[in-house]
Amino acid sequence: MGSVSGNNLLGTPETRLPAEPEVQAAVAAASDITELTAVVTEHPASALAWAALARASFVPDEPVVAYAFARVGYHRGLDALRRNGWKGAGPVPWSHEPNRGVLRALYELRRAAEAIGETDEVARLTDFLSDADETVIAQIETEDLPRDPAPPTEAFVIRGRD
Repeated sequence: MGSVSGNNLLGTPETRLPAEPEVQAAVAAASDITELTAVVTEHPASALAWAALARASFVPDEPVVAYAFARVGYHRGLDALRRNGWKGAGPVPWSHEPNRGVLRALYELRRAAEAIGETDEVARLTDFLSDADETVIAQIETEDLPRDPAPPTEAFVIRGRD
């Protein structure tokens, strides 16, 4: 548990999950679904591991597998939040790195739910994510975008007279 955030008018303490350095390193080192499956097998309680597997498994035309992985990550994330004092509401800040696994699992479940047409679930998950941290959806959706603009591809040639 941590401090109260700026937009948290109810004074509900932030939930701050403990770090998972082994899981984080294993997910970062995994290069494919087989390796991510091994990470999940070694760390089945980690929402981060399940979220990474869901993300890697997501295929827009066949989202059911990713939905299932994200659903497990969602439940593992709720378990972790509750173990750390979360009472079903209150901030779960993106800025606290260890919270990102749970937030990613929620996001991946939202994305897969949208792909299978679960509009009520998409709305609930959007509210959940926004209540946890109003920046989280934008943070995840922009994290893979280039940080700096790409260099120009045009070349200018200045020619003098012969």
